[in-house]
Amino acid sequence: MSDQRLFALAQAAGLSIDWVDADGRPQQATPEVLRAVLAGLGHAADNPTQVEESLRELEQLDDRASLPPLLTLDQGQPLDLSRHFAPGAAFELLQEDGSRIDTRLDDHGRLPAFAGIGYHHLRIADRELTLAVAPSRCHSLRDALQSDRPNAWGLGVQLYALRRNGDGGIGDTQALETLAHSAAAHGADALAISPLHAMFSADTYRFSPYSPSSRLFFNVLHSAPGSILGEYSLRQAIEAAGLADELRRLESLDLIDWPAAAQTKLRLLRTLYDEFRRGGHPLHEDFASFRHAGGEALENHCRFEALHAFHARDGVPRDWHQWPDAYRDPRNPAVARFAAEHADEVAFHAFAQWLVARGLERTQTAARTAGMRIGLIADLAVGADGGGSQAWSRQAELLSALTVGAPPDILNRAGQSWGISAFSPEGLKRHGYHAFIEMIRANLAHAGGLRIDHVMGLKRLWVMPAGAGPEAGAYLSYPLPDLLRLLCLESWRHKAVILGEDLGTVPEGFREHLIARDILGIRVLLFEHDWGWRFRPPQAWPDNALATTTTHDLPTLHGWWIGRDLDWLGRLGQLDEAGLHAARASRAQEREGLARALAADAGAEPDQPIDDDTLLDRSAAFIGHTPAPLVLLPMEDALGLVEQPNLPGTVDSHPNWRRRWPDDCHHLLEAEGPARRLRLLDQARKRDPS
Repeated sequence: MSDQRLFALAQAAGLSIDWVDADGRPQQATPEVLRAVLAGLGHAADNPTQVEESLRELEQLDDRASLPPLLTLDQGQPLDLSRHFAPGAAFELLQEDGSRIDTRLDDHGRLPAFAGIGYHHLRIADRELTLAVAPSRCHSLRDALQSDRPNAWGLGVQLYALRRNGDGGIGDTQALETLAHSAAAHGADALAISPLHAMFSADTYRFSPYSPSSRLFFNVLHSAPGSILGEYSLRQAIEAAGLADELRRLESLDLIDWPAAAQTKLRLLRTLYDEFRRGGHPLHEDFASFRHAGGEALENHCRFEALHAFHARDGVPRDWHQWPDAYRDPRNPAVARFAAEHADEVAFHAFAQWLVARGLERTQTAARTAGMRIGLIADLAVGADGGGSQAWSRQAELLSALTVGAPPDILNRAGQSWGISAFSPEGLKRHGYHAFIEMIRANLAHAGGLRIDHVMGLKRLWVMPAGAGPEAGAYLSYPLPDLLRLLCLESWRHKAVILGEDLGTVPEGFREHLIARDILGIRVLLFEHDWGWRFRPPQAWPDNALATTTTHDLPTLHGWWIGRDLDWLGRLGQLDEAGLHAARASRAQEREGLARALAADAGAEPDQPIDDDTLLDRSAAFIGHTPAPLVLLPMEDALGLVEQPNLPGTVDSHPNWRRRWPDDCHHLLEAEGPARRLRLLDQARKRDPS
């Protein structure tokens, strides 16, 4: 087989033949890898005949005469339609505000520039399509703070880790609301929370927030039903279900027992729903309105949850790909019949979604009322489980045979396989980016900002056949200009700031795209040094990225200082004795470098030893002194905790996503150490840098 024809097919399908790794070395995808990934994209390439057939199919899909259902453009810019229509062709533009424009394309076949931001309906010749006209940039920190020199700060919050009396062993929206009040009183403008995406209620052993069932809906285990239905109704349900002792046991644990806590919470929610649907509850109308507004997307998610539980009980493998044929397509009449026969079960899942959505709505309202200028910053996972609700309901727009990960980079030298599915670039274009738009809207519904995990996925993703390792992957390109415009448009409509996690292997020129669109990148204290362990002083940090001390995938500052992450690597056999010795020697140099940088910023003696509290205090002030428009201090570093939330590359050998914080949400920030760090950070942010 000619590799050149195979390479031509790969490039036509959006795959990169050549790429540069995290160390700056050129790499090339092998023919074997390309054939496997192409098969996952639906383009057979096992022999020359298949390659030629697949090339012809792609050429037909990319026919220059074809017109996609949605086109994006920047506000005030003309749109070239000459490939589709003759110059001077008459058109009618129905704008989102109801006004209408009747005119013609210019002599070059271009749609004239106009100022109306939004989604507009274009009729031209015998064709109709949507025009998404985007502002030039996202709603920014300057907009949110109404300042040319924004200096906001907030806290990074693993929601599940929060504690309050009556939470049932998992942090919930009521605890988050309490924390919002407390953080606002200290001067915070934002709470950046861990992903709240919907999980699998029938499979409670799957709890990683970055491997959800759907990014369109929420994890109902974080609901706080008492805050919506009333504490009296909650107490009655706990008593009726006999759950009081088990709830107290779960709340006493230092590590979340996800299966037990989930089963208990779901049992409680079912008891509440049974009472809710029987009585004339005053919130019935609000629930009905919520279901109606959720439309087909909510109905499909609830049907999936019911089907998933039904087949799990019948012993059928849980992945929807292995359900009976009639249930694999949400549009199949058999699915509608199942939903009618199990109407109460479907309604229960809608009820649970209603509770958590209203809880988040309450929390964002409380945060803003308490004085936060941003409030909640939601977290968008890079993908969803290929066996989950979103993949089932949006099959034409998601990749089901490929999973996402990362090649070897500075975060993980072995590369990563995340076991999640992502959007199909071809599917997005063919369906007018509907799945992308609805996802962004869902995640901005109750937030003042959105953090996009692995934001490089807007341009390219490392994809590999399901079950393969990261070495069997290749980069798949995405329509970056279209996705950025849609992101700017939704940010503008929701008045929400956008953050992009841009750590790891970043394509050349990509950060410039983010900067141009007012999407903040992320800079991490632990990474801001050269190879001589000279840490960058605060004033040298960029003003177009947020500043933070660490992330959920990295050691906490205290843990890094004492080498707890290295202890784990040694314990798990990821470093042998020689490797561990070398890592500790290197860490000692890093510590010296950080201590010198912190001392210089604090005006202290550079060689004076510092204790743990001084490290944490100075670090909070240090990132506060940077010109970053937003600083986020992870709660783990505000509290001085040693253990990190997640250790990448582990599943059961490290308690990922299970650690709870040591105090109740009412008192968490009032202890001497955390309160002092927040005061230092607040003072640093308000200091005039001139």
